[in-house]
Amino acid sequence: MASDKMLSRVSGAIGWMTFNNRARHNAVSLDMWAAAEVILRDFAADDAVRVVVLSGAGGKSFVSGADISKFEEERSNADAVAQYNKVTAGVFNQLATLHKPTIAMIGGYCLGGGLGVAVACDLRICSDTSQFGLPAARLGLGYSFDGLRRLVAAVGEAFAKEIVFTAERFDASRAAAMGLVNQVVPSTQLEAAVTAIAETIAANAPLTVTAMKRTIGEIAKDPDHRDIEMCREVAQACFDSEDYIEGRRAFMEKRKPVFVGR
Repeated sequence: MASDKMLSRVSGAIGWMTFNNRARHNAVSLDMWAAAEVILRDFAADDAVRVVVLSGAGGKSFVSGADISKFEEERSNADAVAQYNKVTAGVFNQLATLHKPTIAMIGGYCLGGGLGVAVACDLRICSDTSQFGLPAARLGLGYSFDGLRRLVAAVGEAFAKEIVFTAERFDASRAAAMGLVNQVVPSTQLEAAVTAIAETIAANAPLTVTAMKRTIGEIAKDPDHRDIEMCREVAQACFDSEDYIEGRRAFMEKRKPVFVGR
C-alpha cells in the first residue's frame, strides 16, 4: 500500500495499482499522482511483475478525473499548476514508456484525467456500464500535447475531435465503436476478464513482449525520431535468449513453455 488513496499489490506476475478515492469517484489529487509514480517505479523494477493492471476501487468509477476540490490548494497559481502538470506528466510518461504491458480495467466513470490514464495504457478493457468523456472544454482547461497525441493514437483524429469539442459523455458501446477499448464485458465479469488476459500475457516470453511493445512505440513516432537500431537489438536479444530455446523445445515436446525472462 503506497497511501490510503493509492493501493498496490502483486498477485502472481500481475502488479495491480488501484485508485482509491471512492468518496469522489476516484478523482485524483496531487498526492495520489505522486504515490502512483512510486508504485509504477516499483513495478518497473520488480522482475516478478510482468503485467501491470490499473483499476478503480468500488466498481462505480475507474478514475473520474482530477479532484477539483483540491484545485484551490494544488492549482491556485502558475507555479502550482506547473508543479501539478510536471507530476501528472511524469505518471503518464511512466505508463507510456513502461517496458511491461499495461492494462486499464475500466469500470464506471472514465473521465478527464481518467481517460488520459486509460489511453496511456496499452490495453483497455471496460464494463458495459462504463462512461467516458473529456470535459476540459466545459471547465476552461488546457490539455497537453502528449495527452491529445495519445488520444488521437487511440481513436484517430476525427473521433478525438468529437470527444474534445463536444465534451460530452459516451457509453461503452460508443467507446468500442471508436476503437477506444479492446473489449467490453459485463460488469460482473470485468475483473475475471482482465485477469485472464493479464495472465495470458504474463505467460508469454517477457523479452519478446517487451521488444514488441518498444518497437510498436517506435512505429508510433515520427520517422525522423525512430530508434531503428534499438528495435533491431531488442529483437536480436530474443533470439539470443534462453527463452527462445525453451520456446522451441516446448513446441517440439507439445507442452506449455516456462519462460524466465532471459
